[in-house]
Amino acid sequence: MRVRFGLIVMLAMAIPQAVWAHAMLMKAEPAVGSSVISAPAQLILHYSEGVEPRFTTVVVHDAVGARMDSDNLQTAVGDPKTLVIGLKALKPGDYSVDWHVTSVDTHKTQGHFSFTVAP
Repeated sequence: MRVRFGLIVMLAMAIPQAVWAHAMLMKAEPAVGSSVISAPAQLILHYSEGVEPRFTTVVVHDAVGARMDSDNLQTAVGDPKTLVIGLKALKPGDYSVDWHVTSVDTHKTQGHFSFTVAP
């Protein structure tokens, strides 16, 4: 029985970790929770693995709930792990970002963060 259990554990460890991976947000520009001096023209999201933009949504809202992204989400040229979405002209204030991504291996993840454009 111990031998069988040991073989199962060894087999599980031999399977690439990507099998269980999910696209997690690694970095955002503007950064999560940051305060920026000038309003960005776009939001850039870097994930831990490639994402499928056709099955992904990123929405940016201002403090009163108005949608502030340009709804033109795409992956960065040559980088399937990075999403880029244009932003409307942002005034000083707080902005929230809601993201729902489907990775290239079909796993789904989601998250929320905010950033501020300083006056």
